[in-house]
Amino acid sequence: MSRAFVKEDDTGGTEVLPDRPVSPHPNIVTPEGLAAIERQLAELGERHAAALQAEDRAALAAIARDLRYWSARRATAQVVKAPDAPAEVAFGTTVTIVRDDERRQTWRIVGEDEAEPAQGTLSYVSPVARALTGKRVGDVARAGNSDAEIVEIS
Repeated sequence: MSRAFVKEDDTGGTEVLPDRPVSPHPNIVTPEGLAAIERQLAELGERHAAALQAEDRAALAAIARDLRYWSARRATAQVVKAPDAPAEVAFGTTVTIVRDDERRQTWRIVGEDEAEPAQGTLSYVSPVARALTGKRVGDVARAGNSDAEIVEIS
């Protein structure tokens, strides 16, 4: 068969993975969030070196994609510290609410890459965080499918 009709692989046999989507929102992070980004970049650097030595093309492609993402997040990170004595819910603060059914929940408002709702952190762009931001103790806000009273801010 003639090679004239065979498409050459211009990636050198390495699969090119699509980039991870980057949020259109400002990349606001806590000081802890910035440290986590830097740890992630250091770990990826170590993994990249190991994959290069092992000549693991698939791993290199995945690591390169993650390095692009975390490098972009590091370059755009805007560190914001929590207020010292918050009177209202803001980025970096911890807020405790009591829902209509008496469930008590506490979250810290953090950057998008830091958010782990099951671990008690919410992204500042999440609907619940947006509903709570700017509110004070005693205020009621719509948090998900129910109303909730803010009982503590720290």
